[in-house]
Amino acid sequence: MPEAASAPSPALGLARATGSASRAMIGDSEFDRDTAVTRREPGVYDIDLSAGWTIISAVNGGYLLAVLGRALADTLPHPDPFTVSAHYLTASQPGPAVVRTQTVRTGRTLSTGQASLLQYDDEGREVERIRVLASYGDLAALPDDVRTTATPPAIPPMDHCLGPDDSPAPVPGSSAITERLMLKLDPATLGWALGAPTGKGEMRAWFGLADGRDADPLSLLLTVDALPPTAFEIGIKGWVPTVELTVHVRHRPAPGPLRVSITTRNLAGGFLEEDAEVWDSEDRLVAQSRQLARVRLG
Repeated sequence: MPEAASAPSPALGLARATGSASRAMIGDSEFDRDTAVTRREPGVYDIDLSAGWTIISAVNGGYLLAVLGRALADTLPHPDPFTVSAHYLTASQPGPAVVRTQTVRTGRTLSTGQASLLQYDDEGREVERIRVLASYGDLAALPDDVRTTATPPAIPPMDHCLGPDDSPAPVPGSSAITERLMLKLDPATLGWALGAPTGKGEMRAWFGLADGRDADPLSLLLTVDALPPTAFEIGIKGWVPTVELTVHVRHRPAPGPLRVSITTRNLAGGFLEEDAEVWDSEDRLVAQSRQLARVRLG
């Protein structure tokens, strides 16, 4: 593992970063409880969206994608998200929501479904927040043949990186979600926090959940959208709402902290793309994503 190999073990590094000797388990953690959906009837699920995953006043898009991903995992015959494409139609708010799912096609290796998350306006009418099309499979059944030119991001050891608590001033866009994450950002991508953004459109970090829960395919849907926006390093402040987000889950992650690298190459017309890679403690590329986001200029 480049540069970070001095850490005694990934699990120890994550436990030390979270400041807790006891770690939550997959299936029994805050993330699992807050993304749990209740099946009302086939294809209809109820959930109370938690305020703990908000950015400013809106619910984080990665958390919402994990909610929809959990409902689709219950609907479809295959367990793991392979590719998930979401269009964010209106901003979600903490509180009651309904997820409606539909099976589009099932096959031996892949099944495809669609899902929508809806909330109610002040007059009791349903308002669609997100619409998703996704294909699911079984990651454990995939062949172990990997041929890639991709390389893990070079991030300093976790002890040399900085988290929200290390900021000398309030971080733009800081919110409740930061209390639920273990984020240690590469200092080379933190110029924005010191009032001197680099202009490079890059963000890199060690990542985990604050209660120590290890990553799984479902939590990777959160991971790709949980870092500060790359727009900060371009010199843009404020909320950067997602318009569309596509995630590819490539492998079931090994225990331990993840490394996340996000880049933006083009901001034009008030929109930018973000390309993310997520690497596990065994140097495997476990997830990739691309999103289109809107920025407020001027």
